[in-house]
Amino acid sequence: MENAESLSEKVFSNGDIYVGNFKGVFPHGKGKYTWSDGTVYDGDWEEGKMTGKGQIFWFTGAKYDGDFSGGFLHGSGTLVGSDGSSYSGSWRMNIKHGLGKKQYCNSDVYEGLWKEGVHEGCGKYAWNSGNIYIGNWKAGKMCGRGVMKWENGDLYNGFWLDGVRHGSGFYRFVDGGYYFGTWSRGLKDGPGTYYPAGSRHPSLTKWCSSIDYDDNRKTMLSHSSSLNSEGHRAPKPSVSRSLSETISRSLSEKISTAGLFRSSGRISHRAMSLDEDCSVCDSAREFIAHDTSGMLSHASDEDQHEMRDCCTLVYEREYMQGVLIKEKIRSSAVPSEKNKQRSKFHAKEAKQRSCMGIFEDHQRRRSYYLMLNLQLGIRYTVGKITPVPMREVRSSDFGDRARIRMYFPRKGSQFTPPHYSIDFYWKDYCPMVFRNLREMFKLDAADYMMSICGDDGLRELPSPGKSGSLFYLSHDDRFLIKTLKKSELKVLLKMLPNYYNHVAAHENTLITKFFGLHRITLRGGKKVRFMVMGNMFCTELRIHRRYDLKGSSQGRYTDKDKIDSNTTLKDLDLSYEFHMDKSLRKSLFQQISLDCMFLESQQIIDYSLLLGLHFSAPEHLKTLLELPETNHSHGNNPGSDGSYGATSIGDLWIPPSGLILVTHEPNGSTAPGPHMRGNPLRAHSVGDKEVDLLLPGTGRLRVQLGVNMPAQANRKVLQDEANSKEVELFEVYDVVLYLGIIDILQVYNVRKKAEHAYKSLQFDPLTISVVEPKLYSRRFINFLEKVFPEQP
Repeated sequence: MENAESLSEKVFSNGDIYVGNFKGVFPHGKGKYTWSDGTVYDGDWEEGKMTGKGQIFWFTGAKYDGDFSGGFLHGSGTLVGSDGSSYSGSWRMNIKHGLGKKQYCNSDVYEGLWKEGVHEGCGKYAWNSGNIYIGNWKAGKMCGRGVMKWENGDLYNGFWLDGVRHGSGFYRFVDGGYYFGTWSRGLKDGPGTYYPAGSRHPSLTKWCSSIDYDDNRKTMLSHSSSLNSEGHRAPKPSVSRSLSETISRSLSEKISTAGLFRSSGRISHRAMSLDEDCSVCDSAREFIAHDTSGMLSHASDEDQHEMRDCCTLVYEREYMQGVLIKEKIRSSAVPSEKNKQRSKFHAKEAKQRSCMGIFEDHQRRRSYYLMLNLQLGIRYTVGKITPVPMREVRSSDFGDRARIRMYFPRKGSQFTPPHYSIDFYWKDYCPMVFRNLREMFKLDAADYMMSICGDDGLRELPSPGKSGSLFYLSHDDRFLIKTLKKSELKVLLKMLPNYYNHVAAHENTLITKFFGLHRITLRGGKKVRFMVMGNMFCTELRIHRRYDLKGSSQGRYTDKDKIDSNTTLKDLDLSYEFHMDKSLRKSLFQQISLDCMFLESQQIIDYSLLLGLHFSAPEHLKTLLELPETNHSHGNNPGSDGSYGATSIGDLWIPPSGLILVTHEPNGSTAPGPHMRGNPLRAHSVGDKEVDLLLPGTGRLRVQLGVNMPAQANRKVLQDEANSKEVELFEVYDVVLYLGIIDILQVYNVRKKAEHAYKSLQFDPLTISVVEPKLYSRRFINFLEKVFPEQP
């Protein structure tokens, strides 16, 4: 019969030879194909294409044994290169993809997840020097949470970005000392604490557990949002009906060893845009967790308590791009009397901790459900409103009927997908208005949806105020989500028409940018209201200080014992004056006045100026830069070569420094600040021309109102610092300012003002938080004029 399988030999005109089974004119079943250059494939065929199990031996000496599909290395298999390197694991279309282990020709070993030929996900890399990294990877570089252990015994556990330490973490020295703090692009940056060997330091178990919880929650969100996504499948090879076409495509164009080994460098430097995996391999996570725990093996917390008491000094430090600028020494000793009584109260404390743990678990589950519900609702709303043709906003778009409602049962429905959360009702307020606001700020609908609803999920933030609101941050830091009270929702809906007109008329407004207003109703009738805002601190520069300024002295200070790297400070905590370019300052106060007039017209009070400071290390501080904690490099670590523009002299990193204003280049590569529409500002010092901010080592930043505004911070010596042990090493700093007006949902209430005045028994506007809108705006502007004094 024509389609019966037969064993025969065929010699092609180009010298290739095939011996095996055929189905019609196509190789099918078992067969061996030998190319004219000596490359050999022996294995399964399916209608003219290598599909199934097989082996291929290249003329270069490389060989592969494993799965094939449609003529590609696809499935699981082992590849041994001609240089002695080997890879055993998953493949997709000739590219390493999935869980696999690679041993490089120099004896470096990587074991973990791959994506499109590079390390992506959980993985362990062991250098031949003895250094080991276990943690997350992205695009071939260490990125996310991970642990690095050097061959000399030093260890770092924390966050990474593009191959260098970036974010929070702790560094354990071989002598037993610890440093807990934050890093920025490989350098200590921000507040931290150094615990000498033998001193009391925070529990590593609790520290790691808190980070593990965040990682696990993100994974849960990823699995939930990917429930209906289609998994990766081996593509079904198309069957060619032409013998000549099949031979030319499937046989003569054999698998190229150059393509298979193009990523065989020890750590890939190839940069590419990658789609996120739908899921993470559980087995990879298990071995990563096991190996990490082994690297972090140490004495139990109880044993550490006994050992730590021998050292009493702890150093609270603050760094600015690797430069130590502040240090405070305090005692860490525990009184001996308390040590004697510790065992007596151990059981009671354990019980209290257990109860607190149950409460915290409940709160975490509630927060997780809210985040998942929010993502599901926003994905539904944006998908529903985006296809509607753009048009001008009408008065009806602000009305009570301008709502989108939907029920999201757990099992899914005709209009909603199944999900892992609880049943809930969704309401979206004024969808056309907020759609136009997003368009106004040039927010692409797909980017907006992926930022909030993507697989990476949302991060919960600690509440910075007394409102008790929940705060969530999108994974790319572009959007901030806050829960609202019912009264705040009503205020925002009432002022929304005028807010829309104000934002449309003033492209440089400093008032909070709103992009969505939603409500979730849970079982039992509990309603949670959310608003989506632009995050004004979404910048590649690290924000070293945050201030919430109202121009008042009543309760406007922060307890020093409660200050950490994420604390938002208040009016009385501010010890700087900021000197700005004359034209920049003029533009700033013109817009502040316009925004205050608008808020005054809406009877709004109690708003704040949120101020973020990035300190730039001046040129004369370069010599004070600390050496890295260890002289041992990360091996072939992409990024340790100064790829960020920082100067490297041996093992000494010189940080970017200096603030330089240059004429703006309209066709340059500078991107506008997040959620900003206005043109670049003009600077008096550059002849009133539009300017960019040049930061060596960081790049060229567009100077806009409230974003990337350069200034000089002059520190004021406070009276209570005379006898303080805290040492401020410098008095003048170059800073980059980020600012905006927030908390604009508090309406003036005459009765509330009278109550505050009665309780305080005085009528000083600086001590009464509730004042008339006109007086409040005047006080607010007068205070800011002192913070940003006009230069002669």
